[in-house]
Amino acid sequence: MNHILLLEDIPEIRAWLKVLIKQVFANAVVTECSRVQDALQQVGSQRFTLALLDLGLPDGSGVEVITALREKQPEVQSVIVTIHDDDEHLFPALQAGAFGYLLKEQSRELLVEQLQRISQGEPPLSPSIARKVIAYFTSQRRPQAAAVLHEVSLTDRETEVLLRVAKGFTLPEIGVQLGLSRHTIADYVKQIYRKLNVSSRAEAALEAQRLGLFGRN
Repeated sequence: MNHILLLEDIPEIRAWLKVLIKQVFANAVVTECSRVQDALQQVGSQRFTLALLDLGLPDGSGVEVITALREKQPEVQSVIVTIHDDDEHLFPALQAGAFGYLLKEQSRELLVEQLQRISQGEPPLSPSIARKVIAYFTSQRRPQAAAVLHEVSLTDRETEVLLRVAKGFTLPEIGVQLGLSRHTIADYVKQIYRKLNVSSRAEAALEAQRLGLFGRN
């Protein structure tokens, strides 16, 4: 059974998100909070499997809850659900350990689709967020890409898969592009994450940038 922490201060949006949660996660138990301090108390007293967190709360930011979860319940996947798509909100959340980053402005159908990815082990990232991550780190590209790539010993196929993961493609989409099954792609992703010592799509995107992959076709 999924026990989900929902942090959102606007009652109407909180109710809407709860409906989406129930649609995606059968028999989910949802603990609702409207303040950061309430959420932090819940983190200290209950066990969760997933957290959906807003950023701009009256008493702070959902990033504080991500940090607390990483310390006390590191197995919990934290997903930001917000209206903020700017770098000042996005990158601190990813650096704190957010598993995904979704924008409320998306359609209900797209949000449901993104949330369903969690059950498949795929981090949910709004398409515009994935593009923003790529654009940001492309502008920060470092030299020495070939040396670093050799250093981590990625195969050519793993490099192809990593680039597509970083660009925001789903595992089935990558499978179609490379002519491989979704399960084969999933195995490649596990190997890549192990070699790069990362655990999320966002971290993989950072490593892809560090390896200089965004300059490739």
